[in-house]
Amino acid sequence: MKSVPKLIRRFVGIMLLSSLLLIILNFALLGIYTLNQTPNSSPWITAQEVADHLSKNENKYVLTETTALELQNTNVWAILIDNATMKVVWQTDNLPETVPMAYTAPDIASLTRGYIDGYPTFTGEAENGLVVLGYPKDSFWKHMWPSWDYNFIANLPKTVLSVLAINISLIFIIYVIANSKLLKSVKPIVSGIQALSTNEEIHIREEGLLSELAVNINKTSDILQAQSRQLRKRETARANWIAGVSHDIRTPLSMVMGYAGQLESDVQLSENNRQKAAVIVRQSKRMRDLINDLNLASKLEYNMQPISPERQNLIAVVRQVVVDFINMNIDEKYTIEWETDEELTSCTANVDKDLIKRAVSNLIQNSMNHNEQGCNIFIRVVAEDNVCTIVVADDGVGATDEQIEKLNNTPHYMVCDEKTTEQRHGLGLLIVKQIIFVHSGKMLIKHSEYGGFEVDLSLPMSV
Repeated sequence: MKSVPKLIRRFVGIMLLSSLLLIILNFALLGIYTLNQTPNSSPWITAQEVADHLSKNENKYVLTETTALELQNTNVWAILIDNATMKVVWQTDNLPETVPMAYTAPDIASLTRGYIDGYPTFTGEAENGLVVLGYPKDSFWKHMWPSWDYNFIANLPKTVLSVLAINISLIFIIYVIANSKLLKSVKPIVSGIQALSTNEEIHIREEGLLSELAVNINKTSDILQAQSRQLRKRETARANWIAGVSHDIRTPLSMVMGYAGQLESDVQLSENNRQKAAVIVRQSKRMRDLINDLNLASKLEYNMQPISPERQNLIAVVRQVVVDFINMNIDEKYTIEWETDEELTSCTANVDKDLIKRAVSNLIQNSMNHNEQGCNIFIRVVAEDNVCTIVVADDGVGATDEQIEKLNNTPHYMVCDEKTTEQRHGLGLLIVKQIIFVHSGKMLIKHSEYGGFEVDLSLPMSV
């Protein structure tokens, strides 16, 4: 069940990433908003500029035209408090009537950090006094007592990180609680889907947020089980039918072969009739072999053939097949060459010896059957990367690329020659493939290096 933890990790990752991005976005928006709220970023600097540009000319104070225009445009009033008399000795034309014209030391301290009649005030040092700027009442908020505990400022980073950690933990807890029901519903759904791939019969409780999906999975399981039962019945019937037909044909076929053999050896018959009897015997033997092949292929396909794997030296097994063929006095137009490296004395694998011998025999016979003009057959065993490979190749007519593609990728090998009604490659190769399959091996058909046909049988080596 690796998928559910993976799904949970994905949910948590998305949640944490979303929280982080949300925090960053909030800080960015706060910064942008703060900057936009202070177009005149430093009224203290403006107040000092007014003080610097205010000059006394013949007992009269004069402000430069540019600075006066700036104050007018921002609706800011200004006064100059004399150091000696503590009275207002200069003012702008827009000074409100409620602004006092005389001040005491406490008044100066109050307006420096706060307001005059609700107007936020900012001061600048002039040559003979103190310049005070008054901004509109709703333009600035001033902190009246700007003093902070030192420990609070020193521990502020830790405090901010702690608050963020608490917030993230709270969001995570809320997220897990809110999705716990969903996660509980997901786990059986995932288990059910995994079980469907193995054709197991399943039934998921049809409740929770994903109840509709559970219903559909249960229906799918029921359909697959019904199809599996029907398929098993059909396969069993097919296997039984093949076995029954094979058994029923053997008796009359034996009689045909027996009588035909007698006719073939009867010297009283003409040579022409004896040749006809020989053809009947030869074709009857072929029919018998085809029936045996069909029966074996059916048993291998439905795992009805008993397998007795033992640790065998494949070199010895394959060499025995070659010796048996040579001792059969095969036609002189066929030669079998043993090409296994003499230094390779052992290549062991856990196999059923009789089935492997049958597979190699089928390949040798296949080369003979499809090269009537004769050919050389080359056989070798190769050991490489913990794999034993049996190679059977010839220098005969071979096969086209299209035929080899079909032989490697179709399950039945019923590829027919264009000039004959006989199968060019039939049950022989199918049986070979099935034998290698039950041994957890691989079969590869290709062009041989000698210009003909080649089949490679790869089997895992035993330790």
